[in-house]
Amino acid sequence: MTRGRLLAGTIKSGVVGLTALGGLAGPAIAADLYAPAAPVEAAAPSHKLGLSATVNMTTDYVFRGISQTAENPAIQGSFDLTYNIFYAGIWASNLDFGGTGLGGDVSNIEIDYYAGITPKWGKWNFDFAALYYTYPGAFDPGGSFDYWEFKTAVSRSIGDHFSFYVANYWSPENFGETGTNNVLEGGMSYSFNKWWIFTPSISGLYGYQWGDDNEGGFDYSYWNAGMTFEFAEKFALDVRYWDSDASFCQTSGLFSCNERVVGSLKASF
Repeated sequence: MTRGRLLAGTIKSGVVGLTALGGLAGPAIAADLYAPAAPVEAAAPSHKLGLSATVNMTTDYVFRGISQTAENPAIQGSFDLTYNIFYAGIWASNLDFGGTGLGGDVSNIEIDYYAGITPKWGKWNFDFAALYYTYPGAFDPGGSFDYWEFKTAVSRSIGDHFSFYVANYWSPENFGETGTNNVLEGGMSYSFNKWWIFTPSISGLYGYQWGDDNEGGFDYSYWNAGMTFEFAEKFALDVRYWDSDASFCQTSGLFSCNERVVGSLKASF
């Protein structure tokens, strides 16, 4: 069940009230939920407490192929703590889920919390985590928007340039209390040698979501491909093509899931 489809049904049934959204249909991290969304080569375990932060400016917050900001820009940020193989963090972004017709917004902010472990076995890197998606102040009388996901992922690097990953996200009670939900996602990337001040890489992913049909689940696929240019050690410019085969959402505007190109500038500290 996607967030957009749930909101579409809610609005059409009149629970949210009168709106001018028409044909609304459809997540965080959440995209990338908390960047990086894909598992990466694990660093050597450290017994020192590490603290890091990111700031990301993007032309569109796309989560699993669907715009969460009505194709408008978003500012996102995260704080992360690491210790040995353990990590925990918080990630936030502005949203645009439309208006209620009652003088307010359905939801205009997302804050996600996560914690996990990243053990290694030979050349394989694992990532086991719990993620809690929250929507403070959301207008959600039809069912709470907040929900848990549990992540299981494995990744591996081959040589100095190529890496790939496979991840599963499972929710026991998805967005809007709509039953169980599964997402299976895989991706790969290839990094090039440094060119001038840039270290370029190309990457892509393909994902498939299926939900609990008895509770209104909805199945669809999504994918992206793009190029990232890292520079000055702390910055990364990303240009990415997104698309999906979801047939339930609009071609533009609120919860659009059509093809589009998204640009992002990220800083890490």
